[in-house]
Amino acid sequence: MCRLLAYLGKPILLEELILKPEHSLLVQSYQPKELEVALLNADGFGVGWHHPDDIAAEPFIYRNVLPIWNDANLPHLCRYIQAQSFVSNIRSATPGLPLDFSNCQPFRHGQLLFVHNGYIDKFRQTLYRPMRDLIGDVAYQNIYGLTDSEHIFALITHLLELDPQLALLGALEQAIEMIQSLANEYDVRVSGVIVLSDGQKLVAARFDNQAKAPSFYLLRQPESIILASEPLFSGDWEPIAQAHSLTVAANDLQPQIHGFSLAT
Repeated sequence: MCRLLAYLGKPILLEELILKPEHSLLVQSYQPKELEVALLNADGFGVGWHHPDDIAAEPFIYRNVLPIWNDANLPHLCRYIQAQSFVSNIRSATPGLPLDFSNCQPFRHGQLLFVHNGYIDKFRQTLYRPMRDLIGDVAYQNIYGLTDSEHIFALITHLLELDPQLALLGALEQAIEMIQSLANEYDVRVSGVIVLSDGQKLVAARFDNQAKAPSFYLLRQPESIILASEPLFSGDWEPIAQAHSLTVAANDLQPQIHGFSLAT
């Protein structure tokens, strides 16, 4: 399991959420409160953000295979970079998967940034090949690593390529349904929280086909929305229910939350 963070709203410095809070993403890397399996998130990290003044620009990404607390450059970058939309992830690698740069999130495709906290049980032995068979050539060629997370993202981008009119939320929910259907067929657990960002909106979902999904919270602020695996500081954090998705846009910071059906 990993820990993730997403922000949309008034431009802020990255350090305001990644480094400064009492239970920041940095603190969660070595002292998480709601991690299901692992004790640490020490297998790399990453942050991706959209330019606050040029929404057409491709998003930027900074990743490292080091634990987040060992990157001497990150505090300087976080004090400098300001964004109105960003996502971040600290990694706890699935046993058997290498500590490789290509396996660190966030992943990017065009304007989209993707972070995922969760796993597909026995991924290499079960859904690795069936999922690849669902993915078209363009999305397939954008898979550089070995993680279940990147394959989930490739399926989402493939669905968007198949139907350019498909909304981001629709692609996310459709991908989850397809993956859970495969997981049920192979009798394996698929669990996760996914957040997608295109710079103007955040789309997210929390799901699990067998047990309790990873923790996921929403904080509404007057000029922003924060999504996080664990609350960063004291406040009115709302837990997002399992089998629910969320959409929030920069021009209307009122999250739309609804349940969706799971494959059986």
